[in-house]
Amino acid sequence: MTVTVERGTTVGKEGRAGRTHHPRRPRDSYALFLLPGVLAFFAVVIVPLLMNTGVSFTDWQGVGSPQWSGLANYRELMGDADFWASFRHSLFMVVAMAVVPTGLGLVLAAALFDYVGKHFGSRVTAVLRACFYLPQVLPIAVAGIVWSWILAPENGSLNELLKAIGLGGWQQDWLGDPDLALYTVMAVMVWVQLGFPLVVFMAGLQRVDPALYEAAELDGAGWWRRFRHITLPQIRPEIHVVLLWCTIAALKVFGAVYVLTKGGPGGATDVPSYFSFTTFFEKTQVGYGAAISTVLTVIVLALALIGLRLQTRAEDAEEGTRV
Repeated sequence: MTVTVERGTTVGKEGRAGRTHHPRRPRDSYALFLLPGVLAFFAVVIVPLLMNTGVSFTDWQGVGSPQWSGLANYRELMGDADFWASFRHSLFMVVAMAVVPTGLGLVLAAALFDYVGKHFGSRVTAVLRACFYLPQVLPIAVAGIVWSWILAPENGSLNELLKAIGLGGWQQDWLGDPDLALYTVMAVMVWVQLGFPLVVFMAGLQRVDPALYEAAELDGAGWWRRFRHITLPQIRPEIHVVLLWCTIAALKVFGAVYVLTKGGPGGATDVPSYFSFTTFFEKTQVGYGAAISTVLTVIVLALALIGLRLQTRAEDAEEGTRV
């Protein structure tokens, strides 16, 4: 007797044909969910970036036909003292938005987590954390306008406070003095930026084993020793992320400068992003402004790649020491 069995079936003990059940393979439909994001990324980021790069090789006033100029804009940019001055100002912004907030955020996060949380409870810690993070929630335009009122030379809250406590000689034109304006903007940006590293570091401390702090405290280690030998090594990945993120934000800062000083007085607070903006829209040198934006983009991308590479090496080295 010949039994014909279709392909993909098996014959059981009773001689009946049964269909083989293969495990289901995951369908390749996940890409469809990524498609809207990819299209939006190309439309919002890639296409404008390519157009901006193309315009940077032209001499164009924003109307009419662009005239090809090759590398003329970039050669002019390399010798532009105003651009290099704005770039130096952005380095000051890196200090105000990355270095200082990271250091203060580390100390405050450790204090809230290791001291305030133990002695005053998690509710007080949550309220203080929210207060520090509030400037991150406020629109930069609103925060800038409020600070411009506070720092006004006449009837400003800060000058009036100094006068009320007998320090009227310290009154200054905080945003109008070329020697003070940059440092005043830096102080405002420290206030704005501090909440971000604080929240990230407190989230990182949640994964640290509390037994480490308890053992160190039983051994007589004070808060500073616990911070130095437990907190810092345990949240090193978060420190790398915060430094990289805040540095990139500092290099492309725009809103605070636009609202507070508009690059003044006399270019004392000008930064590359605002310098590009004024070149585009006020001087109508579109090709030259595009060159400034392209150079800034290259610097930010290079910094991001270097930062990610250094972080990867640090993580690999740490894993190697554990093994």
